[in-house]
Amino acid sequence: MDTLLESLEPKTFWSYFLELSKIPRGSKNEAVAAAWVADQAKALGCDVERDEVGNVIIRKKATPGKEGRPTTCLQAHVDMVCEQNEGTGHDFTKDPIKVWKDGDLLRATGTTLGADNGIGVAAALAVLASKDVAHGPIEALITIDEETGLTGANGLQPGRLKAKFLLNLDSEEEGYLTIGCAGGEDTIVTRKLTRTAPPAGARAFRLKVFGLRGGHSGIDIHAGRGNAIRILAQVLGTLKPTFAFSLAAIKGGNKRNAIPREASAQIFLDPAQEQAFRTALAEHEAHWRAALGAHDPGLHLALEAGEGTQIMADTDATALLQLLLALPHGVEAMSPDIPGLVQTSTNMGVIETRPDEVEVNLLTRSSINASRTALSERIAATCALGGFESHVTGGYPGWKPEPKASLVRIVNETNQKVFGKPLEIMAIHAGLECGLIGEKYTEMEMVSFGPSMWDVHTPDEHVSVPSVGNFWKLLVAVLEAV
Repeated sequence: MDTLLESLEPKTFWSYFLELSKIPRGSKNEAVAAAWVADQAKALGCDVERDEVGNVIIRKKATPGKEGRPTTCLQAHVDMVCEQNEGTGHDFTKDPIKVWKDGDLLRATGTTLGADNGIGVAAALAVLASKDVAHGPIEALITIDEETGLTGANGLQPGRLKAKFLLNLDSEEEGYLTIGCAGGEDTIVTRKLTRTAPPAGARAFRLKVFGLRGGHSGIDIHAGRGNAIRILAQVLGTLKPTFAFSLAAIKGGNKRNAIPREASAQIFLDPAQEQAFRTALAEHEAHWRAALGAHDPGLHLALEAGEGTQIMADTDATALLQLLLALPHGVEAMSPDIPGLVQTSTNMGVIETRPDEVEVNLLTRSSINASRTALSERIAATCALGGFESHVTGGYPGWKPEPKASLVRIVNETNQKVFGKPLEIMAIHAGLECGLIGEKYTEMEMVSFGPSMWDVHTPDEHVSVPSVGNFWKLLVAVLEAV
């Protein structure tokens, strides 16, 4: 990484990012990384505190002559989504992220990169370390566990922050200023399973769906990408009348906020039907490749040796496949007010089979609270009809756009001065911590911006190095302007 740093600018910024990449920081496992952030700030002479849930709150005095300016908070989250390609063998609890440079892009080897939101954390630390950036009083709020529950933002207490302005550094497209986002809530679906022995002579196989792009369940939900769980259920449901296989387990997805790239089913099949089953799989692969087209061209179906000693009762297997086909996934409604903005969606993100139970996790998002609630209620009704239990958890509010706020004007005018053009003002379908923070700090003005990065929440995550340089220029100029 030291050699890599030599080719990156600004060096202070990238030095913090690369050092952070060495520290395991998956959601709910980010304590060491948060402590590292606190230690870096203390070494810079800043005031540092940790709140009740583990967020890091840092304060830096204004540069001389700027003491009367309003306080600005730099906000980012320290955790990252931990996804890897099958066979990579990365241990997110102890292994560093292997970062490499691909032309003007930064990538990781077989895993998520953690630019979401390591870029924001590195930017905040670089500002704290700077001696040549003129700014008013600075606060930095580095939150924990954003990706799996917004725990840090949810646990932040009113009165902790003094800032008038908040710059959320967790956006993913240069040239855009985000001023609103969707709220969301999770639905956990379960069913108790009855287990029996497989039919005599049946052999265990593993049916895999893999090679899909996946993606962020807010940013990419409209992009036409395949859901590995849905495709697997469709294939199994179609083949079941022809092939008398028995279902033992289904597993797919890793995060409820990532579109599942891979899924697999453990089945028991009469060996005499194996070749015909493989032929049918090849036909389904061709069908789904044609259906997904350029949106998701890498789909593969494979049948390999499996394992297991028991199967689901046929009533459970049938009910599960029917439920996976009936549950919603994807865009439910587009915004009538903002062209191109998804208003309501659901991501069927994870399924796990345990010895006595199957569980499915869905994340429903909407910028309209009533629409989000209505869709969650429809999901619950669908589950009840199929004999499944469900409950809603982890709800968080959206962030209402305020396009006429003074901070929006300041940032937009600053971009005009630095780059000669205004920013595109937008709201996004993803969830940002601004909704929860704004609920507790109602007078605080907030915006979000960042560099260009793509395929976040997947092992293909990559970030533009030149775009990070532009992001840094804008951030410095905004701090000098507010």
